Amino acid sequence: MSRGLWFVAGAGAGVYAMVRARRVAEAFTADGLSDRWHALTLGARMFREEVAQGQAEAETGLRERFGLVPHGLPELVSATAAGSVGPTSSADEYGSTDERTQEGND
Repeated sequence: MSRGLWFVAGAGAGVYAMVRARRVAEAFTADGLSDRWHALTLGARMFREEVAQGQAEAETGLRERFGLVPHGLPELVSATAAGSVGPTSSADEYGSTDERTQEGND
């Protein structure tokens, strides 16, 4: 029984070694190297796209957090929308700077 067990173990190890050797030999052929190169470029492209998507999501989150519009200029927020009470400048109080200068000259 012990000889049969060793025979099966040896045969299994031989089959395993042949399969591994065949895979290694196939990997170093022209087709195998080409396949590996294409897999590497595909992986790099997928990684680049994931990084770009993550950057876009992070940028969107930061723009929302800081109140920026998509093109990068800050949005103008009215005083009542921002939660403060009262006007933010004297131009808001009088309507425009032209009216204020005209009232002061009268």
